[in-house]
Amino acid sequence: MWKKFLKKSGWTDIIVSLIFIVFGIMLISRPEAIVSVISILLGAIFIVMGVLKIIDYYSNGKQDNYLIAIATVLILVGIIIMFCADIILSVFRILIAVWIIYSGIMNLQTAIVWKDYKSRLWLVTLLLAIVTIVVGVYILINTGAILQTIGVAILIYGLVDIIESFIFIKKVDNYLD
Repeated sequence: MWKKFLKKSGWTDIIVSLIFIVFGIMLISRPEAIVSVISILLGAIFIVMGVLKIIDYYSNGKQDNYLIAIATVLILVGIIIMFCADIILSVFRILIAVWIIYSGIMNLQTAIVWKDYKSRLWLVTLLLAIVTIVVGVYILINTGAILQTIGVAILIYGLVDIIESFIFIKKVDNYLD
């Protein structure tokens, strides 16, 4: 009984991992389209929640005035998410890129200090600092870089999880026989 349950659980994990892999591939290949779909869905959820708060307000005999305020905020947030997702994503991308470039510059400075102290690590630190700056500039220039990176991470997670699930299913056979 347990063996069958555990095997079924392993196969369910594989199916979920395959969904993650497909989502990761979609983020890598079409990040802007995915953001549009997610922003529309998320915005619609906020708007529906706001409308439900308005219905709740009127069904309670207009007693809870804070429900109108919450409903208004929810609807406005929903509209902003639906129609300004690109702006929100761009600001987020720029902030991350600037932070990465800043970190690279600080590491560059550290490499120079290490060179003055005749440390052998200065060259490695210099190379990593340059790579960090290049990655920051790439993210700053490429609008889909953040989403593509997340897509790669999701894809790797899905692949690793599938491998772990197959190992789990195999171990169930070995331990419960």
